[in-house]
Amino acid sequence: MTAATVSRQLGSFGTQIARGVAQRVGYRMVWREVINEAARRAGAPEAALAMIDDLGLLDVDLHPEASRAYEQAVREVMQDLASEGDVVIVGRAGQVILANRPDILHVRVIAPLAIRVERIASMQNIPTAAARAQVKQSDRTRRDHLRGYHGVDWNDPRLYDLVLNTERLTVEGGVDVVCQALLARRDKSSDAGTTEEGERGLG
Repeated sequence: MTAATVSRQLGSFGTQIARGVAQRVGYRMVWREVINEAARRAGAPEAALAMIDDLGLLDVDLHPEASRAYEQAVREVMQDLASEGDVVIVGRAGQVILANRPDILHVRVIAPLAIRVERIASMQNIPTAAARAQVKQSDRTRRDHLRGYHGVDWNDPRLYDLVLNTERLTVEGGVDVVCQALLARRDKSSDAGTTEEGERGLG
């Protein structure tokens, strides 16, 4: 079994690519379900509101103890999902939490700021200035979360196996590339498992 994590910038079409990959290979896509389940396990429902608030609109003040409990629960949920396999996990620092799992493909989806602003303005039918503010705030929130909770740079390419720039790449094209990489990872994991079983038999 394999799985994929997808980290994306707002307006990069990363969520759409993740959804397309899941549909094509028959995997389950998990996104905000991770937040809700972690908040439930941590007994901190307010954490769910705080974590979906990329744009800082809700002004939720999360107690440090609740924040720690939530982050630990996220790790547990991520590990459970990875062990089940056949899942595409969107966001929530999966590229860090599951970094040491060789059966997980870590994908990053990006696009130039101007392109992302244009897309958000069009999709939400809002002025360019408002779209730019949304995109920049989302980038800042996601970057700060990875740095604050995990001590890593969100943009560090070493966190990812595959980085897609959708400036010229369509959603369908992105799905093609990720599926090809995911199937190659699945084949490699299967071969490794077969080799290990053979070595145990020789012992």
